[in-house]
Amino acid sequence: MKAASAIMIIGSALLLSLFIYPLWTVELEAPQYPDGLGMYIHLDGLKGFTEYDLKNIDGLNHYIGMQKLPKPTDMWEFQTFPIVVGIMSGLGILIGVLGFFKVVTYKWFLGWLILMTVLGVAGMYDFNAWLVDYGTNLDPKAIIKVVDKEGNPFSYKPPLLGSRDILNFTAVSYPAMGGILLTVGMFLTFVAYLVGLKRAK
Repeated sequence: MKAASAIMIIGSALLLSLFIYPLWTVELEAPQYPDGLGMYIHLDGLKGFTEYDLKNIDGLNHYIGMQKLPKPTDMWEFQTFPIVVGIMSGLGILIGVLGFFKVVTYKWFLGWLILMTVLGVAGMYDFNAWLVDYGTNLDPKAIIKVVDKEGNPFSYKPPLLGSRDILNFTAVSYPAMGGILLTVGMFLTFVAYLVGLKRAK
C-alpha cells in the first residue's frame, strides 16, 4: 500500500504544475504573420506568446465583430479554477498520506480520480461553450461580415482540439505543458489504484 500511496501523492501533486504552466494553447497561423499569433490559457487568465499577441488578436477580432479576449475579472472561471485545482490537489495528497498509514484504502484513490475526471470534463465543456460564444456571438455592426454557403453568419469558433481553417487563418488548439502534466498526474492516480488493488489481493 505504501508504493500505491506514494504514486497517489505524486500524481495529485502534479496538479500544482497548473499554477506554473499553462493548461492550453491556441495558435493562429497566417501568411501575414510568419511567426504566428497565439495565447496560453492559464488557470487564472490568458497570456500571449509575446507581449503584443493578445492586443493583435483583439485588433483582428474587432474587424469581424468578435468579442475582446476576456480579462481575469471578466470570467468567474479564472477565479474559481485555481481554487478547485488547489483543493483537489491537496485532497489527493491527503488521501495518499492517509493511505500510506493505512487509514484509507486504495478505493479512495479511485474515488478521487472519478471526481477529478468529472470536474475535468465539466471544465472542458465550459471551455468549449466559451469558444462557441466567442466565435459565434458577433457584433452585427462589424466592419467585415462573412456568411457561410447557407447564408448564415460565419462561425469563427476555434477548435477545442486540433486545427481549423478560419478564412485565411489556421487555428490550432492543443494541451500545453500544464495540461500534459495534469493528464500524467491523473494517469498516475489510476496506476496507484491498480497497484493498491493488486497488493490487496
